[in-house]
This record gives sequence, structure tokens and C-alpha cells, in this order.
Amino acid sequence: MIPTLETERLILRAPSQSDFDAEAEFYASARSGFVGGPLERDQAWRVFATMIGHWSLRGFGHFAVEERDTGLYCGLVGPWFPEGWPEPEIGWSIHARAEGRGIAREAAARARRYVYEELGWTTAISLIDPQNLRSIALAERLGAVYESDYQHVRYGLMGIYRHPSPDSLAAQGAA
Repeated sequence: MIPTLETERLILRAPSQSDFDAEAEFYASARSGFVGGPLERDQAWRVFATMIGHWSLRGFGHFAVEERDTGLYCGLVGPWFPEGWPEPEIGWSIHARAEGRGIAREAAARARRYVYEELGWTTAISLIDPQNLRSIALAERLGAVYESDYQHVRYGLMGIYRHPSPDSLAAQGAA
């Protein structure tokens, strides 16, 4: 049910049990603070299972991102629309070992292309904590523009970053 997508350097695939140890490590770290962490291992399991279950409930979800040449698991990227979100988004949580090499941008651009071309979305957002400067910078590198604030009941104030439409990207010759 979960497709496999590819880029020059990456494979976006179904999350699997073998990815969980890396996810548990991520959720145990302060790095997970912008996505609900830090969490104990059992709580990380629930979050990970939720990510996979999202595919069954919505027909889309986060992909596991793997570096093609090394097989390195890099994190999760993809479409996401849990209860309480204002609208569907492209989200990401890339692990520290994969940071700074353009992996998040490459994976998010491919996931966005997937939702536009395969799922027929005409718009997408990324919902980002205003203090998550790295995530804001990534959204902006993807062409997303700050649109407004959103007050989430659990996570507090978040910024809505609107991605370029499929037509805008086509006119730019980008994905």
C-alpha cells in the first residue's frame, strides 16, 4: 500500500520495524522537541506506530528516508494530516546523522511532488514551531512562504508555511 519513491540519492519507502531503534533514539533526544519529544522508548513506539497507521487511515503518510548508496536510515518525511491540523502538510523529522547534506530538502521535494502528482493535492503547508529555525529555513528553501499563525491545542503557536502550488512549480520548472 505504501509506494516507494526515489531521488538521485534517496529511497523513500515504507517505515519498517528495523527503523524503530533509530526513531527511539531520535525521540529520546532534545532534537525531537519540535515534534512532541523527548519521549521514552514505549512512547516513541506509539508515535512510530501512529506514523504507519496514518497510511491506513488517510491513504498517505510519512516515508522512511534511506540513503541509496549507504542504506543509512535518515528519518521520516512526507504528507501528514493528523486530527487537530488545519490542513494537510508536508512534514519532516531528519536525524542528526543525516543533517546538513540536503537530504531533508531532497526528500521533502520528492514527497511534495508525490502529493501533487499522485494524490492530486493543489496546495500543501508545513506547520512549524516559530523557534524551529532550521525547519523554517528548509521550508523557505522549498519555496514555502509564511502565511499565518496557528494555535495548536497541544503544541501552542505554530507558523503555517504555504508551499508553491503545482502550477507555480511547473512554471518554475521545479518539483
